Amino acid sequence: MNAETVKRALLSISALMTENRDYLIELDQQNGDGDLGISMAAGFKALSAYLAAAEEKDLGKLFMKSSGILNEAAPSSLGTILSIGLMGMAKALKGKEEAGIKEVCAAMEAGIAAIMEKAKSKPGEKTILDALCPAVEALKNSPASDATSAWAKAAQAAAAGSEATKTMRSVHGRAAYYAEKSIGVLDGGSAVGRLIFEGIRDSAL
Repeated sequence: MNAETVKRALLSISALMTENRDYLIELDQQNGDGDLGISMAAGFKALSAYLAAAEEKDLGKLFMKSSGILNEAAPSSLGTILSIGLMGMAKALKGKEEAGIKEVCAAMEAGIAAIMEKAKSKPGEKTILDALCPAVEALKNSPASDATSAWAKAAQAAAAGSEATKTMRSVHGRAAYYAEKSIGVLDGGSAVGRLIFEGIRDSAL
């Protein structure tokens, strides 16, 4: 990974968020306030626009700036959560202009740890973590020599993790008010996690 591959990945993710804007809105309307697709499409569009013009090569600085831009452009709880994750990644990648799969995986784990600490959340609670955590675990267990296959497996794991949220009960945010009624409903945040890894996978092909 370097600045150019990050730019390609974010452009790909942004396209998927825009394409799935209405779908994310529909998911969020079931247990939330319905703004998920709007905030994610706007947030990742702003982020990809920044990266397209950015000349910064230091991955740590690039992700730190990206964190602020996403937080400002996606004024929602998930926008804030993702910006915290980017900040965690930024700290892990500080001073690096290149990073291999294992380093990227470690940075993602740092981002997830930051999210869990700040949000007081963990996998199994019907959140984006249920897509992110299995994806990063799959990435961690893939051969570093085959990046294309590694990202494909990560995307597959994120999709499976997202689908599994249908069996879970919401315990965070507005969705928690629906309690048992949230069972059987796919979590919108986990769908965003799936799209993030699908975007990275597509950019790596």
